Amino acid sequence: MMNLTYIFHSCFMLETNQCIIVFDYWKDPEGVISKCLSTTNKRVYFLASHFHPDHYNSEILQMDVPNGEKIVILSHDIVKHKRARKEDADVFLRRGETYKDDYIQIKAYGSTDVGVSFMLDIEGKEVFHAGDLNNWHWEHESTPQEIKKMEGDFKAILRDIRAEHPSVFLVMFPIDPRLKIDFGRGARQWLETIHTTYIAPMHFPPAQDIAMTFGKEAESFGVKFLYIHNEGERILTIP
Repeated sequence: MMNLTYIFHSCFMLETNQCIIVFDYWKDPEGVISKCLSTTNKRVYFLASHFHPDHYNSEILQMDVPNGEKIVILSHDIVKHKRARKEDADVFLRRGETYKDDYIQIKAYGSTDVGVSFMLDIEGKEVFHAGDLNNWHWEHESTPQEIKKMEGDFKAILRDIRAEHPSVFLVMFPIDPRLKIDFGRGARQWLETIHTTYIAPMHFPPAQDIAMTFGKEAESFGVKFLYIHNEGERILTIP
């Protein structure tokens, strides 16, 4: 079983038979996470890819799982930037480092901004959350040299991921209309590089309608695009 719920911005909640993973919590407008935590008896993992406030909210450190177990896994830059103390998390990961227990394996890959991205191996499926990994192609704001460097850095990380994970079951990836005509560039390059079954857009508020137009292009790759209409919406259910 695998259920994916869109929470807000880049935050998703993924539930499997054995555990729950909350990615990059910022806010929970519909109260989905708090309701889940109050009733679940599963292990709950909180992951944060970097210290930016739209990807990491220290509220997760105080969230209680009264009937289950809680594990906090943060990118190392969060403690480096003094957004958390070493004792606040169970694990801090740098690029290339891994965490593994009886339910899950997580490897931290690079980012083209700060922090890391996460590849999870969970119940036989590979799930990727990009954090702020993207081809941030600001055509009218960046110099040609900056654009070339970003393109090269992004493709290098994709090659690193593909070398170990040529196929991924589910990816959560930025599709950010602030990039204007290039808002789908990074996601397109991901799909050209790594075979993907499902892709969930993120990092798009308030331009949600524009982000969803990438769905047709994603589907041209044979990918199942997870359209998002509302915060707190379950967008994927696999029995």
